[in-house]
Amino acid sequence: MGEIDQGMERALYTKPIPRSDAARLRFLLRQEKGSTRALAVRLGVSQRAVQHWLKGDRHPRPDAGARIEAEVRRSWQPRVRRRLRRQAEAAGMVIHARAQFGFTAAPGSTDDPRLRLITQHIPADTAAALFAARDAGAPEARQAGIIAEGLQEAYFKDGGRRAPGLLVEFTGIDFIDFGI
Repeated sequence: MGEIDQGMERALYTKPIPRSDAARLRFLLRQEKGSTRALAVRLGVSQRAVQHWLKGDRHPRPDAGARIEAEVRRSWQPRVRRRLRRQAEAAGMVIHARAQFGFTAAPGSTDDPRLRLITQHIPADTAAALFAARDAGAPEARQAGIIAEGLQEAYFKDGGRRAPGLLVEFTGIDFIDFGI
């Protein structure tokens, strides 16, 4: 999972996922209506392993722990996630990022990429395009391109009031967070 995916995941939760493997397993067990067999199938392990983990006799291996975490993330707060996504697609969202921005601009201006810290509201159409690309499994570079287009219009061109020929490149992401 890349920086952009992680930032979007953080934005779509109101509460953090459970921290311990036991708490995560109990959450997944509730999802499966108490069936350790169904949970074992969902995680790709034996039913006996799930029973040992729930009793606390053993702890999951790192690869099984990663699968447990991925399953919890996938099913954590589905209604909240849908509501926040609809809100972002209707009203836009705030991007807070530190990354390198490079420019293609008129002669005489500098186009050297430099590290910038930007907090900017992007419009709803950019947010919707970002969610659609993420759902389609677009690579991190394509998602960064969508963010660059949104920031280009909202921040650098100020909604079309300046820098008409400017093209922005968004690379070298140090961190990125989203606010909805």
